[in-house]
Amino acid sequence: MSGITVRLAWRNLWRHRRRTWLTISAIAFAAMLLVFLIAIQLGAYDMIIDNAVRVYTGQMQIQRPEYLDRPQMRTSIPAARELAGRLRRETGLPGIAVRANGFALATGEDRSYGVPVVGVEPEHEPRVSTLPRLIRQGRYFSAVDAPEAVLGATLARNLRLGVGDELTLLGAGRDGSVAAAVVPVVGIFESGNPELDRHVVQLPLATFQDVFSMGDDAHAIVVSGPDLERYASTLALVRAALPPGGDLVVRDWEALIPGLKQLVQADMLQNWFLYISLIVIVTFSILNTFLMSVLERTREFGIMLALGSTPLRIGALVVFESAVLTVIGLALGVVAGGAVALYFYFEGFTFPGMKEIHQQFGLPGVITPELSPVTLLLGPAVILAFTLAAALYPALRIRRLEPVEAMHAVQ
Repeated sequence: MSGITVRLAWRNLWRHRRRTWLTISAIAFAAMLLVFLIAIQLGAYDMIIDNAVRVYTGQMQIQRPEYLDRPQMRTSIPAARELAGRLRRETGLPGIAVRANGFALATGEDRSYGVPVVGVEPEHEPRVSTLPRLIRQGRYFSAVDAPEAVLGATLARNLRLGVGDELTLLGAGRDGSVAAAVVPVVGIFESGNPELDRHVVQLPLATFQDVFSMGDDAHAIVVSGPDLERYASTLALVRAALPPGGDLVVRDWEALIPGLKQLVQADMLQNWFLYISLIVIVTFSILNTFLMSVLERTREFGIMLALGSTPLRIGALVVFESAVLTVIGLALGVVAGGAVALYFYFEGFTFPGMKEIHQQFGLPGVITPELSPVTLLLGPAVILAFTLAAALYPALRIRRLEPVEAMHAVQ
């Protein structure tokens, strides 16, 4: 690209200042919308995932390799509490808790339901789950070996049990023996998750191990890092701290809750359809601007061809004009969109009523926009690609111009 072509392109852009600024404004507005919406969308996904893993699952779990597909009582981790303590010391992560999982027939006043029974560490469970803070009636466990039970609100209603009533559990122990217990209900939680509220019964870990003949074994060590932004480093840290040859694996939230990942991907696809529609509308408006510009300058291009300019050079001039116009608009749009996203990054973005609903379940309910090169540049880069492709059409029309015929064109 020669210097004279650059100067000609710049002067041509400002021959019609009002039209140039209108086109730049349209590009900038579209880029600003894309930057802000993508930042909010990715931030909302982080909030949804963070809220989902905080309630119960945790960001990751350490299990035996075959436990995820075949969760059997015998597929357990030996000396799980000792291993969890060592991991806390070596990784510096406080959010590590041991769980043991079983199944039993739960009987209340006059009804029985088959339910999952979970043994938890009362002193560490609040760091990996919000359930201990969602007790609506009664309290959480007093000790790791206390003979007590906590259950979901829906299950309590179905069993017609309240705080202080006795819950009877009947199941099979790890060694095939009968696991039976009668424990008082000390707390009833309401998580907002229908599956948890309808099914789950929790026992203190030592009580669970005694009832289900687990010894010091458990089935999962739940890990929650500081936040999702440091998720990858937390995952690497935990994997590095596992004992070599211990026949244990780390399952991340994508493996533990595959439906959540599919939900995020489906929503992302739907929103990208909306973004592409916006980009196509902007691209056609820019194409219209440049096509009109080329048609108005047909006589000028005829004179340039007659003076010796090649169609390729004139076409490059038109494409360069569109590139400069688009880059100016995109730069303004990125700055404006980034400024709006930065404001909500510190202030937090929420919809009316969302914060109050989330606070009932111990969740923040505020979306923090994600600020990264992807959120700032992905949308504008797609607009730039579309507009440059659209600029090729008016540039190719110049190849069919005949100098004499073009010079007689009416402007």
